[in-house]
Amino acid sequence: MEEKKKIIEFRHIVKSFDDQVVLKGIDLDIYENEFVTLLGPSGCGKTTLLRILAGFLEPNEGAVIFNGEDIKNLPPYKRELNTVFQKYALFPHMNVYDNIAYGLKIAKMSKDVIDQKVMRMLKLIGLEGFEKRDVTLLSGGQQQRVAIARALANEPRVLLLDEPLSALDMKLRKEMQYELKNIQQEVGITFIFVTHDQEEALTMSDKIVVMKEGEIQQVGTPEDVYNEPVNKYVAQFIGESNIMNGVMLEDKKVKFDDIVFDCVDVGFKPNEPVDVVIRPEDIDIVDVDQGKMTGTIESVLFKGVHYEIMVETVPGTSVNVNMHVQSFNEVTSSDGKEKISANDFYVDLEDMKDIDEKEMIARADAQAWNPETDELISINSVETNLENKIGEYTITFSTSNKTSITRKIWVIDQRVIENKKANEAISAFNFFKTADEIQESQTLDTDLKTWANAQAWKLDDEDQMIDLYVDYDFDPENIKEGIYRVTFSTEGHEFKIHTTDYAEKGKEVGLTFYPEDIHVMEKMGF
Repeated sequence: MEEKKKIIEFRHIVKSFDDQVVLKGIDLDIYENEFVTLLGPSGCGKTTLLRILAGFLEPNEGAVIFNGEDIKNLPPYKRELNTVFQKYALFPHMNVYDNIAYGLKIAKMSKDVIDQKVMRMLKLIGLEGFEKRDVTLLSGGQQQRVAIARALANEPRVLLLDEPLSALDMKLRKEMQYELKNIQQEVGITFIFVTHDQEEALTMSDKIVVMKEGEIQQVGTPEDVYNEPVNKYVAQFIGESNIMNGVMLEDKKVKFDDIVFDCVDVGFKPNEPVDVVIRPEDIDIVDVDQGKMTGTIESVLFKGVHYEIMVETVPGTSVNVNMHVQSFNEVTSSDGKEKISANDFYVDLEDMKDIDEKEMIARADAQAWNPETDELISINSVETNLENKIGEYTITFSTSNKTSITRKIWVIDQRVIENKKANEAISAFNFFKTADEIQESQTLDTDLKTWANAQAWKLDDEDQMIDLYVDYDFDPENIKEGIYRVTFSTEGHEFKIHTTDYAEKGKEVGLTFYPEDIHVMEKMGF
């Protein structure tokens, strides 16, 4: 098989605007007759790279090699490439013929050669008989085709297309996707197409270049990028995905949702944390006893050609606690030189064996200070009738000058909520705070977890902690005295499934897939 020839080589392209680095050392090869799509969200650098190739921008570093020669210093009009812009940039005072012929007339070609080329272009874009038509009276799709014909009439080696379909409606966009691919195959030149639309990229491209924040994440065929994304970003950007945290136990063995699955991936370290992706169309809903995993159908949406079904396989675990917001509890010494404050608090019976004075000061958030200087004063005495059994007790915190405050302790048998299916447990305490403490918190979610001593862990490994999420419905800025509900929860796990078979909401089902449907990716560093 004949080896394809490189036509464009980007070598370590760096570009900055006002100290913001937009391209961070891009290396990319583009071959003759390829349809290449630069794909990524707004601001990822794809249009900047195109404009550097076109000659409208200069890179801060790097080389742009075209057909073996560095063209970095070549002006745009001397480069063997043409650009089709998002807004088409047709000349409104010229008809279709004159727009297409514009570049040929500048090149001083003879009239009969211009005639032949324009007529060939009109035939190519399916607008024969439109040569005298006013371009402002054409539809968006027709204007787009004229812009492409004008660019192709000059016989460039490469055609650059900067989001050329974004101004068209959905139906026309789909039609133009196929037309563009057909035109590229017929004229047999390299097309470099910029878009943020994944469907356009998958439909038209021979090669997709996925970009993020000025860097290339993956280069490959549409099939490669869709079926074998290199990381979570690519998997999320191209198509719909179910993405799980997993652990690669060994070659061809991956664990997620606390289940070990066979897969086809190799080359990871033993027990390496990974991201796992399974596409919605690769999962089948089966009877519970036939599934590799089981779950409950949470929702069913009809999408026209398929149903989108959400199945919860691992239910989240949650615990509710009461946050008692009290007035500021402080005592002032008789001479006014000291203040002391503390909160009531709860202790789990299980924690009683380890509790000491330092722990009690921390639990009560007890502190003393000089009101004139705000300097903290040591609490050097803690007196309590606390016993190692359930009940209500008192505790008194004092300074060396005998400034003291007395609060309450409740010893409780704290309920642990276990979720056997998720292999996890969660617990948290009711707690007491003042409005000021809540308003002054810089990281309220973290502080709420600390104040409630909220934690979640694996049932089969108590040392393996699980991330907790916090939910509350009060406004921290305007909180008043009272009792407020705070919920701590772990994240459950749902799978999105695309299927032509209807399934009933609320039904227990099994899910199955093949080892090759599991795609294991390295963890991304964000």
